[in-house]
Formats: sequence, structure tokens, C-alpha cells
Amino acid sequence: MTRGGTATGPRFISATQAAELVGDGATLAIGGSGGGLVEPDQLLAAVGERYRQSAHPAGITLVHTTGIGDRAGAGMDHFAQRGLADRVIAGNWGMAPQMSRMAAEGDFEAYNFPQGVMSQLWRDIAAGRPGLVTHVGLGTFCDPRVEGGRLNPRSTGTFVEVVELAGREWLFYPSFDVDVCFIRGTTADEDGNISMEEEAARLEMLAMAQATHNRGGIVVAQVKYVARSGALDPRTVEIPGILVDYVVHHPAQKQVVTHDYNPGFSGAVRVALSTLPPFPLDERKVVARRAISEVRPGDIVNLGVGIADGIASVAAEEGVDDRFTLTIEQGLVGGIPARGVIFGVSTNPAAILDQPAQFDFYDGGGLDITFLGFAQIDADGNVNVSKFGGRVVGTGGFVNISQNASTVVFCGTFTAGGLVAVADEGQLTIEQEGRHRKFVDRVEQITFSGAEALRRGQRVLYVTERAVFRLEPGGLRLIELAPGVDLQRDVLDHLPFEVAHDDLTTMATALFVPEPLHLSRSPQFSEAEALS
Repeated sequence: MTRGGTATGPRFISATQAAELVGDGATLAIGGSGGGLVEPDQLLAAVGERYRQSAHPAGITLVHTTGIGDRAGAGMDHFAQRGLADRVIAGNWGMAPQMSRMAAEGDFEAYNFPQGVMSQLWRDIAAGRPGLVTHVGLGTFCDPRVEGGRLNPRSTGTFVEVVELAGREWLFYPSFDVDVCFIRGTTADEDGNISMEEEAARLEMLAMAQATHNRGGIVVAQVKYVARSGALDPRTVEIPGILVDYVVHHPAQKQVVTHDYNPGFSGAVRVALSTLPPFPLDERKVVARRAISEVRPGDIVNLGVGIADGIASVAAEEGVDDRFTLTIEQGLVGGIPARGVIFGVSTNPAAILDQPAQFDFYDGGGLDITFLGFAQIDADGNVNVSKFGGRVVGTGGFVNISQNASTVVFCGTFTAGGLVAVADEGQLTIEQEGRHRKFVDRVEQITFSGAEALRRGQRVLYVTERAVFRLEPGGLRLIELAPGVDLQRDVLDHLPFEVAHDDLTTMATALFVPEPLHLSRSPQFSEAEALS
């Protein structure tokens, strides 16, 4: 393929013209994250529209590090057309339900690898290395001795291998070629230098551009503004113009799907936390309240997407958000991570790092504690969040994070699908049980291995609105029960396996009343003053 840049800078083209750069059978890499975060949305829509009109490009390979979309037809769902993609390699699928369904039905080859692995792999591709060697994924569905990241029978490729190095087993994820990549920034100058001043994350835009350029591919950047040559402060330039072949100007580009621009997300303004939406007392808040009791002053904390993201809201509500540091995998350090579809941004972040650097920190054991969701748990403490009930969701950063944090707290409701659990007057009443059991004989896919966690010496808890479990060498142990809940009827009858519960205690009644917990005055954070 011929690059489009000239001696004086990149070519400025339309999104329609950019879509024409993707040829049949090409490998297209796409930057971005869920909820429209740093998503080159106009470019994705243009490729989808071109295929509807001309049936081209056909049979392409798509590669994206995170889940991209809004769960309502945007993002990767623009590519949810039979024949457009022949293979998709992704870190997460949950933000694009139509692509997820096609993967589950075998419409194309589909693979899922950890978000951190994929973000770091871009740097290895850029540097001309053979691939990424890491411990991340051992013992999970990514391990080639388990499923090798394959999501359907059509997927027969090998994209991960077991290797031995320095007396240990590792996983090796090989490098690959890239024909075109779509990235995004805020401003491009006439030389193609890209800044990201209004973006709420950086992700791996630089590494992806370097990898594509060094492999002879075409780099296309979508931006909101265009500036004169030399107008950008070099300290704000994230992607130098030497890497950029084409620029697409999209003046209506939104920061995320819910906001045109929130300066509190980009770090331009520190907004008042009183502006954050209130968190009503329900089963999700009960889980978040119980989970936060595991945090200690000074902890470095990760929050996962889903029910665990409520912990940030509880921390802000209780005035203890400054007693520990919340982080999320997209590269945010500090602040209050957002909930819902725009998970991946934070209000008032202290730092915004490249995503690969965040995962370096996580993989090396930098996290004291993490709070993650779950879809299925079995008697051995294995957890599945990636593929269940005919749905392909993907792991995201879950594997990196859950394998490397000192303490792992899985957060979720005990059952799903119609659960009505009412917290009032210091106790919990199960008014309607959920249709779907989340504690199962055997998880459908191992996203977290209980046996590997025990071998690593991690502390692992499973927190629900009605019961708390701990992972032990013999399996799960039930250690706490909510007041008002019947042990046999509401817990044991819904478990397909036996659990020890001889040292059972009662969850704190304060979790089940609307009034604040007053954590800022609790003994749990008594050391915080000395740390501040």
C-alpha cells in the first residue's frame, strides 16, 4: 500500500475517502474504547456504509484492543455485516452486541485476548520484536492448552504459544502485520502532529500508529480541530506527524457518547464531586458498600466495569475518595471512575497514562486490591466473565488485573435476571429471585483460575448482596450472610455444590440502611490522617 503523507505533511481527506483505503483482505487496527472514548467513530461508520453500498472491503481482519461501541449499534457494530470481516481479534466484545452475536454464531473467526496483552503487543510490533512474552493468561481460556483464545469452532488459528524461559512457563503472543489503522486525537496541525487535550484517555494511540507505520501500513487519524503548522505546544503532541498519513476532520466529534465535552474528564478542570449523580440504595450499592470495607488507607485500587464501578460512587459519597487511589485500565490514575457505558473515563484524574504503561504497572504487581465483576463462579473459585449463556463478552483487562493484584474481590448479585432484593431497616429481603444462577457446577469459560490464584498466594473474596465467600485450598467457603436472609432458602438451595460455612458471621446492618456509613470517621480509615 502507498502511504498518503507528503513532504509537507499528511493529506486531509474525508471519512468516505478514508474508508476507500481499506482493501479487501486487509488487516485494519482500530483504536478506542467503550462509550465513544477516543473512538474514531466517523471512520468506522464510513467503512460500514461503504460495505453496504459496494460490498467492499470484504474479508478483512479487524483488530481492536478494547470493547468499542455504545451497546446500541455504534462502534464495532458498524462492521456487523456478513462478509465484511473474515477474522476479528479483540480484547473485549461487550460494547458491540451485534458483532458479539455474529462471533457466537460463527460468522467469522473470532478470538479474545487480554486487553493488557493487546495494548502492550502494539509496542512490540512497533519495535520489530517477534511478539510479547508474558505470564498473563496462563491457566485461563487464553492458554493454548485450554482454548487458545478461540471463541467459536470456525476459529482454528494459533495466536498464542507456551514457551519456557528462565526456568518458567510463559505465554508468547506473536506480532503481526497491519495494513491500516484508525486512531483519534483532538487537534491536528497542518504537519499531522496530533494532540489529545480534550480526550479522557490516551489508550495505545501512539503505539498503534508506530506499529502500523513501521510495518508499512497506513495511519489515518480522526480529529476535532485543525491548527496551523507549528501552533501546537510540543508538550501536548501525543502522535508526531511523521507517523500520520491521512487526517480526517470531524468537527462534531464528541468526547464520549454521553458528553460533547466534560473538562472534568480530560483533567482541564477539577469539578465538584457534588455534581456526580447519586447512587440509590439497592443491591448494587449494598455490594459496593461491603466491598469497600476491604480497602485500606493508601491502597492502590483498580475498579472493573459493571457492578464494581459503584465503589467509586460510594467512596465519593462517603468522602473517602482521597484516602486511597482509584485506577482503571484505560490509563487513568486517581479521580472517580465513571459508571455505565462510559466506564473508562474518570472525573478529576490525577494522571492520564498510555494504556500499555498502566498494564505494565498492573502486570508487575502494583495493585494492592482490585474489584471485578463476575458472570459465573464454580466450586473451585473459577470465574467466568468472557463467554456465557451463548453470549461473547470478552475479557477486557480482567485477566491482567485478576492475575496480578494482591487481593481480588469479585462483586456481583447472587442471581441475575429479575432479582428484586430490598435493603431496608438494617436487613435484606429477597422479594423475587433472579432467573439465572451465577454459581454453577462448572464455569463455561475460565477467565480467572482459582487454582492459579491459590498457587500465587492471592487473597480472593466473592461479595454479593446476601453472602460473602472466600477462596480456600478446599474451594469456596461461605463466611458472611446478610441480616434477614435465610441461609438454606436464599443461599444454599441456589448453590449446585457444597460449601463450608461453620464460621459464618452476619454482614453489618449499616450496609442495609439509606444513611451514610460515615467511613471517613471509621477505624478502617483511622490511619488516613497520618498519610495525608
